[in-house]
Amino acid sequence: MKLRLAKTAVAALALSVAAGGAWAQGHVFKLHHLLGAKSPAQTDMIEPWAKAVEENSGGKVKIEIYPSMTLGGRPPELVNQVRDGVVDLIWTVNGYTPGLFPRTEVMELPFVFVNDPVAANLALYDMYDEYLKDDYKGMEPMFLHVHAGQGMQTVDREVHTPSDLEGLKLRVPTRTGAWVIEALGASPVSMPVPDLPQALSKKVVDGAFIPWEIIPALKLQDQTKYQIEGYDKARFGTTTFQVSMNKARWDSLPEDIQKAFRDASDRDWVAEVGRIWRNIDERGIKVATDAGNTHITLTEEETAAFQAALEPVVDRWVEDVSSKGIDGAAMVAKASELIEANADASMSN
Repeated sequence: MKLRLAKTAVAALALSVAAGGAWAQGHVFKLHHLLGAKSPAQTDMIEPWAKAVEENSGGKVKIEIYPSMTLGGRPPELVNQVRDGVVDLIWTVNGYTPGLFPRTEVMELPFVFVNDPVAANLALYDMYDEYLKDDYKGMEPMFLHVHAGQGMQTVDREVHTPSDLEGLKLRVPTRTGAWVIEALGASPVSMPVPDLPQALSKKVVDGAFIPWEIIPALKLQDQTKYQIEGYDKARFGTTTFQVSMNKARWDSLPEDIQKAFRDASDRDWVAEVGRIWRNIDERGIKVATDAGNTHITLTEEETAAFQAALEPVVDRWVEDVSSKGIDGAAMVAKASELIEANADASMSN
């Protein structure tokens, strides 16, 4: 019996060593992000993408996902964490680090982005090499994307005109979003999204410019009464996100492993990400209306009034980035052109 047990232990040890030796030839990546493990961002997007990379690599890649900032720090620190190599990969909101991604902000502008996350994602993909790449020093973006766009969610204020927002304090995650709020006569309050429920409940803010998709995760149906968007799902700008890798880590990878990541992050994938976020958004607004909240869709005339009020935001952005040597007007024109060119992709399944 002792001899048999000894042989079993030796065999198990040999298998363990063999497995370890095989895995030593593989590549393990830590992906850090700000939302919870059950958030749609993880379950509907990050996990399927990671699985695709692993399958593309033939089992040579393993991506470990760390949600809710479990590796430490606050959401605005994610960019430096990946640039410094503290983590291998991040998913984060570009606007949490204002000014670091000025070129990519073009997609956040109101009525440059209107209501089509699929077309916007494809436009970001098509613009990257020529227009956006310089924003991402120290990182290698896997893919960029937007959400379904900023709707208005208010605690107790019904909104139909820009003047209805005057004097309110509204949360927004980006500096372009702050300019939107200022243009509408309200006061912007910047904070990471996990802080929003408490801010609403304590009336630190009167509402937020944020998509519907976050409603279930943060239980915003309990903190707000109104969800407001423009005609034909028009939104008031959007937020850009990135999944990016540390540049040195990327450069160290063999070609076949880089290909596994690239193939999982192609144009078809970014289009699918747009559909994912649109679907998540639809689920979110249903949670709010099922809870008794009022979903307001502005008329065409009301939406046009908001567009007129927000045109100066685009002009402000063009002037701001032009002072940094960026041709903002050309970027607005290109982004709008590519969104229109990619609009048909939104209808594909």
